Amino acid sequence: MPSSSVTSPGLSPSLPAPPVRVREPGSGEVDLFPLPVDQDFLLPLLDDLFVNHWDKIVFGTLIQGAVFEIRVPAPPRRVRCHDGYLTVDFGLWHFHVCIGLNKGSSRAPTDPELARLRRTGRAELYRMISADGCPRSWGLRLFNGGGENQLTVFFPNPLLGDNDKILKQPDYSRLALWDAVRERYLGLPPDPLDRTATGFPCGG
Repeated sequence: MPSSSVTSPGLSPSLPAPPVRVREPGSGEVDLFPLPVDQDFLLPLLDDLFVNHWDKIVFGTLIQGAVFEIRVPAPPRRVRCHDGYLTVDFGLWHFHVCIGLNKGSSRAPTDPELARLRRTGRAELYRMISADGCPRSWGLRLFNGGGENQLTVFFPNPLLGDNDKILKQPDYSRLALWDAVRERYLGLPPDPLDRTATGFPCGG
């Protein structure tokens, strides 16, 4: 298994105190934990998730009308960044996400406005809140400069098993990755609110 060689980013004191609670169409209330959007922060975070936690996460894109939920059977062969684009290579397939400045080439430089549109303009940890006020879903989201979802990483859910089967009793040990990422990248301790749900809200 490859190991991460990317240095962990420092915490950013300029971010707003999380969480920020918003209401989103189709999702209801969502707690947002804003993250820095510079490449020096995002590359170590994504490298950590895909190299060290590939077997725990589900990932893809999430927009109104479509969601891709991808699981992988093995770690990536390579995670690298070139000209602003993160590449996560699984061998038979790979994906790219623009997390830094995309300059293009000397013969075909990228238009500055296009570079801004391509690059991550918003990054956040999030947890979706049920009507009863209890969290029901946890993860990471990146959006480009136009507000389009570049990548969503779904963290292990204590209300669901590995096969997405609803658990009769929550397994809060499945919050370990969520707790670790919050602590490492935002300096936040475990939140008792994350452990208040008694079951998965069907249709919630």
